[in-house]
Amino acid sequence: MNDASAPAAGERAVRQVRRRTDADLGACVQVLAEVHERDGYPVNWPDHPGGWLSGPELLAAWVAELDGRIVGHIGLSRAAADDAAPALWSSREGVSGAAAAAVVGRLFVAPAARGHGIGELLMARATREARERDLHPVLDVVASDASAVALYERLGWELLATVEQRWSPRRTVTVHCYAATG
Repeated sequence: MNDASAPAAGERAVRQVRRRTDADLGACVQVLAEVHERDGYPVNWPDHPGGWLSGPELLAAWVAELDGRIVGHIGLSRAAADDAAPALWSSREGVSGAAAAAVVGRLFVAPAARGHGIGELLMARATREARERDLHPVLDVVASDASAVALYERLGWELLATVEQRWSPRRTVTVHCYAATG
């Protein structure tokens, strides 16, 4: 018997990226929990994962579906005080303040959906939205997240700097700061 959610032999899986709705948050949190369990992202599990995905700086968010199931997420936000990439990019470009940048974040793809180009699709959508808003896309990523770093570099994002961020009084984390090229 065939699994109705899986494509038949020789068929391609159907990929789609669409705006996230409030009704999607439960599925997004489930996928995020799978990613956290497997990859340790996010490094610190949030007390309120739905709120973490919908922070006050959020401009827009999208989900990726594979054969009708939510398998990925990405957000685009205004710069927050603890984001390093916007300030680095603004300084380099001679733009006053970080207001000309938009932060790409909260990107994750379900482990079972990897290899379908979902991360690339989500990155393209968030980057396009930033540019439509006349904002330059930037991001911070924990240096130890090798798969995310590989994705950003494969997509041609430019490493601005590697910095130390204090996440708590007893914890400092090494973060790579990237900006989209062009």
